[in-house]
Amino acid sequence: MLTQEQRPPESPWLTILRLLRWDKPAGRLILMVPALWAVFLAAAGKPPLPLVGVIILGSLVTSAAGCVINDLWDRNIDPQVARTRDRPLASRALSIQVGIVIALVAMSCAGVLALYLNPFTFWLCVAAIPVIVFYPSAKRVFPVPQLVLSLAWGFAVLISWSAVTTSLEPATWLLWGATVLWTLGFDTVYAMPDREDDQKIGVNSSALFFGDYAPLAVVIFFAGAATCLVRLGFVMQLQVGFWIALSIASVVWVWQYIRLRQPEIPRTVYGEIFRQNVGIGFVLLAGMIAGALF
Repeated sequence: MLTQEQRPPESPWLTILRLLRWDKPAGRLILMVPALWAVFLAAAGKPPLPLVGVIILGSLVTSAAGCVINDLWDRNIDPQVARTRDRPLASRALSIQVGIVIALVAMSCAGVLALYLNPFTFWLCVAAIPVIVFYPSAKRVFPVPQLVLSLAWGFAVLISWSAVTTSLEPATWLLWGATVLWTLGFDTVYAMPDREDDQKIGVNSSALFFGDYAPLAVVIFFAGAATCLVRLGFVMQLQVGFWIALSIASVVWVWQYIRLRQPEIPRTVYGEIFRQNVGIGFVLLAGMIAGALF
């Protein structure tokens, strides 16, 4: 295997794509999913296609900006963590100045897209900015930083829903609660393989906070998300397609909990479970669309 010094030089554009994490679509899609949940449910399964396009592009550039901001905060921490040491800012493949410029460009693109939205939704986009910018610092001062990330994810629901209705309704908050709890669950799983490195560095994570009870916490978060979705299904009078999708998601969440309880877990399992939640999100999206239309 070639060492980093022996590898051929990487194209600067490929390095920038890695900084934006566009080489790892799972993390981009898992933010897009709750935004799509909200826009389709708020529009009873038939949102305007231009709005769907804005939501998709907005989630892509916002998550990209969030990744760059995260890497700027963590440029001196990431080299000490096996999973993150090759990130462009951590490895010094890109300079801080380049990272700042790319973050500003991504946020500017998100801002231009936000101009398409109604004034109330636009200001919700503005309100999300501090959460996105300061989330990476939460791991230094807050014992469960994944909660801050979950609140950032929750803005995807509030923004997309209000983009359709120009307001927030009781059903919106049920979907918001499901999204926050779901995010807490899958991001705790994502943090579990980094526990030793995080403890050594002295940063916080929900996986460290819950310790041996992390698998139990994950399944409680998933159960809470399912409970919110059950209530949402009744409030919105969603039909059979939604209930089939929610049943599939619930079975997979239980299976994931069983896997997490195994005494010896390869590090790759945590990544698999994270990616499976992307699939779960799209299964639920299909169920929501079917449940709203038929």
